[in-house]
Parts: sequence; C-alpha cells; structure tokens
Amino acid sequence: MDDYTDRLRKLALGDEALVASLLAAEPNREASGLEDKIYALVRLGTTVAVDGGQASYQLAVERALAAGATPDEIAGTLLAVVCLTGVPRAVAAAPKVALALGYDVEAALEGLDV
Repeated sequence: MDDYTDRLRKLALGDEALVASLLAAEPNREASGLEDKIYALVRLGTTVAVDGGQASYQLAVERALAAGATPDEIAGTLLAVVCLTGVPRAVAAAPKVALALGYDVEAALEGLDV
C-alpha cells in the first residue's frame, strides 16, 4: 500500500495514533504568543469561519474547555465572529457548539413551533 493511501485509510478509520500525532502538531500556538485559552477560542472562531463539521466543533470546544474557557466564553466567540462570518454561519454553528458542550439540542427544540 502506498504511503498516502495508508495515511488516508488510517485517517478514515480514525486511527488513534495518527489522530494523536495530528492533534499534537500545533506549531502556531507558541509562535502566536497567545495564551492557551485565547488560542483555543480563536481556533473555535476559525472552525465557524470554515463551516467545520461536528467533529471539528467537538475538538475545538474540548480544547477551549481544557484551556479554561467557560461555556459563556465559548458562546461569546460565536457572537464575536458574526460580523466576519455572517449570521448564517453562526446560526449553523450554534447547535454544533451546543452539542459539543453536552446540550441536548433536540430536546430543547421539542415543543417549539419552528
């Protein structure tokens, strides 16, 4: 198997060793000069900007929480990027972030006329 096909296969299968090595590669964190919490919130804002998938939001929220961010600061990050990403992106991100924070979005929507 070619090297790239092996890496793609491992990535597609969520190979723990490969994923761990990818997650450990953060050369920009130190170069940025930002504190861990601010850096994690910037990454969350970037996830909104690129319309990341649920796994990306889960990782971004977990990292932000681990760096000391509060759920209020995480929600505030969505509001802070609205002027740059647009309302639709922030609206699309809200349930993904809520889910990553452990909020049961489906239960909250039950009984609402939407």
